[in-house]
Amino acid sequence: MTTKTKPAVAAAEVTKLMTEAAATSTAQAQKLMAESTAQAKAAMEKTMEHAQKTTADFLKAAEEAMEFGRGNIEAMTRAMQVYFTGMQDLGRQMVSTFQGLSDHALEGAKALSAAKSLKEVADLQVSFARTALEKGMADMTRLQEAVMKVAEDSFAPISARVTAAMERMARPVGG
Repeated sequence: MTTKTKPAVAAAEVTKLMTEAAATSTAQAQKLMAESTAQAKAAMEKTMEHAQKTTADFLKAAEEAMEFGRGNIEAMTRAMQVYFTGMQDLGRQMVSTFQGLSDHALEGAKALSAAKSLKEVADLQVSFARTALEKGMADMTRLQEAVMKVAEDSFAPISARVTAAMERMARPVGG
């Protein structure tokens, strides 16, 4: 009996060891699967959070770019309105200036036709020329100042946008 018992005991021990090893391996495999799944889930959640943040940042940048572009269009519109209004005003001033010069020339012609001597004609011509020159210089100075004002006023909205763009580019990324 001793011979038969030893192999039966050994077989029982081997079976027991195999069962324990299988149970231990199964438990370790299940633990490894659970840990791997948890790590994969955590990595996926982190990747999704990063993707959502990146998408939100991209959308925010796109909205800011659209808003800045809208501001540029508004600035151009304001600049064009100021320019065209200023040009209309300059046109009116020029018509008024030429009308004044024409009126002055007619007055001079009437005065010359009424002159009774050559000395009076010469005096009238000198006076007329002096007055025309002074009036012309004053009108040209006034028109030049008006042109400069139209230029400054019409470029002001665009200059403000350029300043805003430069300030924006000077800001650190994400600031």
